[in-house]
Amino acid sequence: QVQLVETGGGLVQPGGSLRLSCAASGSMFSIDAMAWYRQAPGKERELVAVMNGGTSTNYADSVKGRFTISRGNVENMVYLQMNSLKPEDTAVYYCNVRGGIYIYWGQGTQVTVSS
Repeated sequence: QVQLVETGGGLVQPGGSLRLSCAASGSMFSIDAMAWYRQAPGKERELVAVMNGGTSTNYADSVKGRFTISRGNVENMVYLQMNSLKPEDTAVYYCNVRGGIYIYWGQGTQVTVSS
């Protein structure tokens, strides 16, 4: 059984920065991809950033140039650096990890961008 825990969310002013962290615990045979999703109230969940097993990355157009997904020094850590934050970035951010035939989700962390 694998558990994902996101940390780093909070309240930040427009133009500010936050770094989200995702830690995976439990036994996992392999990690094929890591991703960050977000969901604002009344809106669909959307993919924000993804890193596959080969460390290639892709970003939503809305965050490209502002957000960066990266791995930690250990295999079970993934980060999302968020710069130049905008009010429209306000959402619950979810970590997603895929390994083999399994997909895991964290419980989410709230990011609020407001003056």
